Amino acid sequence: MTERRRKMLNPLLMRFYFLAKLPLALMAGVKLRELDAEHAVATVPYGWRSTNPFRSTYFAALAMAAELSTGALGMMAADQAPKPVAMLIINMTAAFEKKATALAAFTCADGAKLAAAVARAVETGEPATAETESVGRMADGTVVARFTFTWSFKARR
Repeated sequence: MTERRRKMLNPLLMRFYFLAKLPLALMAGVKLRELDAEHAVATVPYGWRSTNPFRSTYFAALAMAAELSTGALGMMAADQAPKPVAMLIINMTAAFEKKATALAAFTCADGAKLAAAVARAVETGEPATAETESVGRMADGTVVARFTFTWSFKARR
């Protein structure tokens, strides 16, 4: 288990990280549930902290969980690089299919794409991108949203 993975899956350490770097994710109750080299799962609860006036989970709370599921994979890939790598979202699209009226779990299975982009950035010295998808589902399997994030990686000097 990599050090980054161990820290990100530790609920207490992630709460401190969110408090310092992403306080809105902490407030919304976003959590990273699963993480390995290939996939990640992040959840956002349905409750007073994350709902909108239409009795569903606010789109920004859904976006935070979706971003975390892709970003955690990108951070792990960057950690494995032989030199420091910067990462940044350069594009995002979203499609909302159903109202999220329960806990939503966002899954991204694009770890290999992100690792390949990091390797390209390190090898060529030029920025490299990876387009990732995160699909959010409620416990009954209903798809609530699909997010696509384009991540850019650049090797630091």
